[in-house]
Amino acid sequence: MQMNRGKHFNPFQLANYMEWTRSGDDLFVRLDPGEEIHASIRSLADEIGFDAAAITSGIGRTRENIFGFMNDNHIYHKKTINPSTELVTLQGNLARREDGSPFTHIHFTISTDDGVTHAGHLFEAIIHVVGEIHMRILSKSIMTRCPLENSEFVALKFN
Repeated sequence: MQMNRGKHFNPFQLANYMEWTRSGDDLFVRLDPGEEIHASIRSLADEIGFDAAAITSGIGRTRENIFGFMNDNHIYHKKTINPSTELVTLQGNLARREDGSPFTHIHFTISTDDGVTHAGHLFEAIIHVVGEIHMRILSKSIMTRCPLENSEFVALKFN
């Protein structure tokens, strides 16, 4: 089993930095206050050196949640919820773009303090208290993210 401390700047005085542990192809990641989910996972892919992964679960508490859906015309519509919320579910995947940069495609469900849930495509969310995420590295998988013509969607292509 391998464990490392990430190298992520965190503006909160009492916050730590992302930590992760690995067992085979399974990664368990802890994100701390101030860390953005997409940026942290992409940074981890570069740090560890993997090209593809399934993001199988995530829980915690987030804020500054920007999420939404794609309409029938392939245009994303975004919604923002700024107060802190419970991160109920998180799942998706990571693949490399054609230029080699990591790309994360994540959906999530959050719950406000009054128990109202919101779900959709995650554009951005900042960890408020903690984020605990499980990922499975797809070490033998070769997949690439490519933009679709006349769409905001970046499609998954298997090589």
